[in-house]
Amino acid sequence: MGIQDLQTFLESPSLDGGYVSVDLLKIARNVTQRQQPQYASRKIRPIGNKLKLIMDAECCLDRLYGGYFSDWACGGQWNRMVQFLSLLMQAIERGNIELALVFNGTAVPERMSEWVAEQAYVRQKVGLVLKHINTKGTPPPKVWWTPPTCIRTALRMALRHLNTTVMCTMDDHHQEVIAYCREYGFHGLLGDDAEYAVFDPPRYFSSENIKLTYKGSLETKEYMLKELTKTLQLSSEQICVVAALMGNFILPESHLQDIYRKIVLISTGKLTGDTAVKAIAEFVRSLPPPSDMEDLVSQLFDSGDKRADLFKQSVQYYLNGTANGFLKYCSGSSGKKDFKKKNLQNNNNINCATNARVDDAELDTSGFASETTEQEQESLQNYKLATANAVISSDIVIGLSEIDISAKDDSSPSSDSSRLNGHSDYGSGEATNHVASPSTSSTTPRVNLFVSSSSSNASSVPESPKHSLSPQTNLSNVVKLSVSSDVLRTASLRHQKGLMAPMILHLLSLQEVRLPCVMEDEHCREFPPIHEIFRLIRQRVYAVLFNLHHIRFVHSKKIEKGEVPENDPPPDIILKEWVYSRANPYQTPVLVKADPLPWAVPTLHRLWFGPGVDDKRRRMRALLSCLNSDTPLILNTSYVPQHMLVMACVLRYIMSQSKPILRRQELDAFLCQAYSPDLMNAQYLQELTLTMVTSRGVQLAAMFMEGVEMALVANDACGAPLPWLMCCPWLYFDGKLFHHTLSRSVHVKNLLELCENHIDRVVKVERMRKAILEGLDFQFAKPPLPPLTGLVRQGLPPPCNLPTLPLPSTRGAAGLRQNPLPARGGQLQIAGVVVGSWGANYGYMRQQPQLIGGRGRYMPPHQRGQQRKPGPPTYPVHKKGPNKKKNFPAKQKQQPVSRGRGLILKTDNGDMLASEVLKDQLTPSDDVLYEDCKEPEHLGQGDGLLLHMDPSY
Repeated sequence: MGIQDLQTFLESPSLDGGYVSVDLLKIARNVTQRQQPQYASRKIRPIGNKLKLIMDAECCLDRLYGGYFSDWACGGQWNRMVQFLSLLMQAIERGNIELALVFNGTAVPERMSEWVAEQAYVRQKVGLVLKHINTKGTPPPKVWWTPPTCIRTALRMALRHLNTTVMCTMDDHHQEVIAYCREYGFHGLLGDDAEYAVFDPPRYFSSENIKLTYKGSLETKEYMLKELTKTLQLSSEQICVVAALMGNFILPESHLQDIYRKIVLISTGKLTGDTAVKAIAEFVRSLPPPSDMEDLVSQLFDSGDKRADLFKQSVQYYLNGTANGFLKYCSGSSGKKDFKKKNLQNNNNINCATNARVDDAELDTSGFASETTEQEQESLQNYKLATANAVISSDIVIGLSEIDISAKDDSSPSSDSSRLNGHSDYGSGEATNHVASPSTSSTTPRVNLFVSSSSSNASSVPESPKHSLSPQTNLSNVVKLSVSSDVLRTASLRHQKGLMAPMILHLLSLQEVRLPCVMEDEHCREFPPIHEIFRLIRQRVYAVLFNLHHIRFVHSKKIEKGEVPENDPPPDIILKEWVYSRANPYQTPVLVKADPLPWAVPTLHRLWFGPGVDDKRRRMRALLSCLNSDTPLILNTSYVPQHMLVMACVLRYIMSQSKPILRRQELDAFLCQAYSPDLMNAQYLQELTLTMVTSRGVQLAAMFMEGVEMALVANDACGAPLPWLMCCPWLYFDGKLFHHTLSRSVHVKNLLELCENHIDRVVKVERMRKAILEGLDFQFAKPPLPPLTGLVRQGLPPPCNLPTLPLPSTRGAAGLRQNPLPARGGQLQIAGVVVGSWGANYGYMRQQPQLIGGRGRYMPPHQRGQQRKPGPPTYPVHKKGPNKKKNFPAKQKQQPVSRGRGLILKTDNGDMLASEVLKDQLTPSDDVLYEDCKEPEHLGQGDGLLLHMDPSY
């Protein structure tokens, strides 16, 4: 039992009328914006007459990806995702809907247990997916859908390009989503989480069931929360008590077992599913209302029980999300409210961006020095050139009568410059000089991650929560980390707008990072764990973020001045990584040291805000150094185009590993699919059918996309020297096309055939491979062993010589077990007509002599006259007389002979066995055919006779 059972109860048949099917576009056409009384005294009021919806993107990653049509396990079909999102956002815009998407960017320690449980569930599905691929060789079913690696980063970049409002939460995800919904008068919330049902939003729609149909409708379910309170006979405040008793991250259900036993005694039946919700609701009806909290707690817990305070916090957490509780909470923290209101106003009023004052542009602190207007216009032109051959899939366009695809660029209200950063206010220079609020969530103490503009130049970052550390760890020379206020302010603003990887803010504020599970086999021996492969990138990013080179430079100066002893070791920077392993399944963090770059890298403040030409060059060099790619050819656009720089750096980093990972044909497959003209053809990729999906190919794609994500983190840490439009993964990778190219690379003769006989593509691939491998002492991984049948060659034994094993018979008839079939094979004749035949049964014998054109075994001449115990190889029926030996006249012509045992030959003297024909027809020259049978150890095996070969023959 848990809080999520409340969401299941909403969708179950036990709640009559719990949800209804709706069309959001039809609702948007009929909606009329009205000013609500609770917003009358506020400065910010809803603008326009659109249906305003906020969507929790974490609840519908599969829907935003495009559904289950794609081979998501192959690494992600990013072009298909982008084209689906473009059509979806066009339908939403033309349907009079304003949509804001929110991603979870939090890493609060209180919800660590929830994150660990989620990763365990993902790891279980990954195991099922890889097992299915190993056994079936086909894409897995949709019930095991697992978000592809780097999907959240790809979604943020795609939505940013489509000029859609994107945000990332910073403290408590659910509280910030509902607070934004109420603060700015949104009509409804799209999500599928039980906490939203407890918060009682204005209208609650299902994001998991949202569907863009061919008819142009946007269908989903609307949950009727009034039916929930009516059926349970509870008020909105009492629903918060029910949710607290069901258990959450503040007070888990495992700590409430004694209360559950009381409820079981009162109710009938077990507390499971819908029964649990109804039983707890009946129990809450007998308790005092939440307004009398002390009396309520006294009836649940004894005096002095530590759970009492946690239960109060749990109930208050849900009350703060309700309509009345939100107003009380905001009135009690007006400073935080005003602080957050000004910052979020820029994200909400997108339509008013063109009226922004010009003099406020200097107050924008969310931009890097590298993001100049000229640089972004150039990157936009390069992006258009890279996507010039993109083809929109026709199966999406059919039936969308309300969407005019051809008028996309002309009728869009946003200009090209507004697409550069995803928000019109940022692209046009509207002011964003306010810092985000740390929390509007629960009553539990939170860490203030942000500092005001009036703070000092350097502020100490709050210490991370206490975790169990290894006792062997020496922390004597670990420095206390501090971050510049300008850096922290910029990181918080970019994090909230979705312009930066959430890992950056987690590192700067908590000095720890959580690494989720990826699509990999935990027992794979072909290459190390994926997170371990890219650990060096993260270590160098840590050195850049916390100025390790500057700290060691200052330490060396102190040694020269005599302020510290000469033998004092250089200071280290240690951060915590939550990464799964079989020995440490998220129990304790792994302590990782920052690795310095091999040159004098500037401070983080200089990398982010340095306006000079030298600063621009150092930013790019810092990025390439983090990826082991600081070579001349990697920046030569004739070898590596700008939009493929991330791909080249990731592949070079993988090739630079001490243990070989990629094979030559796999590296060529990555490069060939990047240069394929079908990369931008979503319709072709949709119709493409994969003949075989391999586990190694799936893990290679996941490894590459994890490398892409780490490269994007390094790009953000170094001040974004590479424009974000040139980092989009759909410009250089498609998982389905990669698997198709990888399967072809095994069978083609050369690179030209792999490139479909296009010599220009061969030249591009060769050039890019040369840039990737420049200066590397690389070694390709060994190819897989060929199948066993390919190893059996003339004169050589098979690779596996199994000993003779007495195999038990599985036949049901006792007579067949007593009289087994001879191992030499034979034929069944009826009235001289062959009606059945069988071959020899050699079992696990070593190389047996084989006759050309036959399946039998050769018998030496001195054994031909010996009587054979099992009987003749043929079984004639209806004998007419005794067998007579027939002598052949000399030089008599006969039909072509098929040399073998048990074969009937047509001769002039009638039908005869092949063994009788061969008795007199063999010549010394035929000895060549049986030269592999001269060794005496070639003995028979099975239920037939053993033939002792004469060594002198």
